[in-house]
Amino acid sequence: MSEVTVSSVVESPDLITIEAKHINISQSNSEDLGPISNFSPESWSYHPESIKEYYSKRFLEVLHRLISIASQSFWFFLSLWWDKLRGINPKNNRKRAIQLRKILTKLGPTYIKVGQALSTRPDLLPPNYIDELISLQDNIPSFPNEVAYRFIEEELGEPPEEIYAEISSNPLAAASLGQVYKGKLKNGEKVAVKVQRPDLIRRITLDIYLIRNIASWAQKTFKFIRSDLVSITDELASRIFEEINYIQEGKNAEKFAEFYGHLPEIYVPKIYWKYTGRRVLTMEWVEGTKLTDIQKVQEKGINATHLIEVGVQCSLRQLLEHGFFHADPHPGNLLAMDNGQLAYLDFGMMSHIKPYQRYGLIEAVVHLVNRDFKSLANDYVKLDFLQPDTDLSPIIPALSQVFGNALGASVAELNFKSITDQMSAMMYEFPFRVPAYYALIIRSMVTLEGIAIGIDPNFKVLSKAYPYVAKRLLTDPSQELRTSLKNLLFQDGNFRWNRLENLLRNAKDSQDYDIDGALNQATDFLFSERGAFIRESIIDEMINTVDLLGRRTWFNTSSVVRKQVGLAVQEIPLDLKNNGQTTEHIKNILRIIQDTPGFDPIHLVPIVTKLLVKPEIQQMGQKIFEGLMQKAVARIIRNLLLELDKPRDQKSTTSSTQNQKSLPVAS
Repeated sequence: MSEVTVSSVVESPDLITIEAKHINISQSNSEDLGPISNFSPESWSYHPESIKEYYSKRFLEVLHRLISIASQSFWFFLSLWWDKLRGINPKNNRKRAIQLRKILTKLGPTYIKVGQALSTRPDLLPPNYIDELISLQDNIPSFPNEVAYRFIEEELGEPPEEIYAEISSNPLAAASLGQVYKGKLKNGEKVAVKVQRPDLIRRITLDIYLIRNIASWAQKTFKFIRSDLVSITDELASRIFEEINYIQEGKNAEKFAEFYGHLPEIYVPKIYWKYTGRRVLTMEWVEGTKLTDIQKVQEKGINATHLIEVGVQCSLRQLLEHGFFHADPHPGNLLAMDNGQLAYLDFGMMSHIKPYQRYGLIEAVVHLVNRDFKSLANDYVKLDFLQPDTDLSPIIPALSQVFGNALGASVAELNFKSITDQMSAMMYEFPFRVPAYYALIIRSMVTLEGIAIGIDPNFKVLSKAYPYVAKRLLTDPSQELRTSLKNLLFQDGNFRWNRLENLLRNAKDSQDYDIDGALNQATDFLFSERGAFIRESIIDEMINTVDLLGRRTWFNTSSVVRKQVGLAVQEIPLDLKNNGQTTEHIKNILRIIQDTPGFDPIHLVPIVTKLLVKPEIQQMGQKIFEGLMQKAVARIIRNLLLELDKPRDQKSTTSSTQNQKSLPVAS
């Protein structure tokens, strides 16, 4: 038995370094580690070249597995060919999709994972196949307890009875990569003991070697294949390697707890490092009910719909805040605890989302709201959905068709799955390559919405997600989101007051929305160099608003006077009729701020004090005054010129008419 130190590697500034842990690990003598036998347990990762070198010398082993795969899949490909001969489109044939799901299940762990990954790839498979593979289950018969107990002893250095006070006689769940027992430590704490399947590394590396070679051959042979199949295979293999290393899974759980465990309604189970190795994971046992078991959840008096909302908010934080994302959003990994918390389980597969991708997604939402489909198409290029040299001209109208009707409804009315289904169909027709992070978040949101609709048919995941997006747009200091906010609020040089109202109204319903912080941040940004464009827009808006209010006040006053002295009252000019809109918007915004939880008017005092001493305020006041004077002078000059341009007889008639109107009526 050897002792190794396991510590995580910081992959981005957003990720927190996990404190180094000392874990007892024993190298297994009964497992053939094949192409990774030379790697230390904490650095086990996917190395395609090592796998290639290992299996290129084992022709018979490779041939035997290849024959096994070919024999099971032969009838499927023959059926596809026969369908084509009969004029049946295999893309729309649900029977073939079911057949594919059954074949992948029989082929074992690697292909089950391949099927689950394909269910998130609308760029590779048509909608019928995706719908069927989503239901792909990896529940398979358990392996013998004797094998599991031997692995525990090999990994932890002692037999199970010496480590655990109790351990269930049979596994409670068995999946493609391992099985789970319920146990109890010597101190009485209940634990879940996860044990890996035997011979897993050899089977997985052999299958990956074959799949990668087939992918490379297919990509070179068939020109119609747009996606980089080798890269997709490598990406999937990397995730599987992470999942079969339980040390990495434990580190993932602790990192997840660091980011999201502080949320009051989120629970992340504890990892017991003393009883954890590469093939054995001991974690806290969580009592709860699967969110999919709606009846049991409701019987316990738990508000299941609210827990779904909690899940949506947590998923958004994972996606847009920290970029560390739960990459296996199966509903069985979400438990409703009796105390009303939502527990996350199974941290074997996690996804990292880069900052430019996080900001890019929010920018895409802004362009979607603005119906700017040309910019939206460019967003897909920036987010790696499309190659930079892709011709976007046919894609822009396709995006308009997909989102045009949907955007006619309010956010609260949008059905997330219907939109993603339409997007999937479009992505299959055009040269899209769906990044893994996007596919996983979509799958997570669709899963959550599907569970919620079973409880409340009117549940819409987008209406629950929008408050968080609104909060981020209003409070995030990054330059990318400041630009997105500008694009959302300004269009053709005009300020969109209704959109600011909508953002504020939604943001106040978001968890931990700090209205004081938002106001301070907005003030700082407004008077920064980057906020110059907003100051100019505010100056123009104030000039127009004050000018219109002044003109309307003058018109109303003069109308009252004219009426009292018996003069005809003119009809209100068109440009004065709608001048109250900006004022109403400002009143609405003030009311929304007042109604925001946590707002205290006394907190405005330091903000106002800070504003009054800023030289920019004086400059803005001077510009507003100058703008009003310019408008007044321009109006006087225009009226004089119009008067001078009138024909003499028209002036005379006008003067005569005015004189007649001004004389008292004769008795």
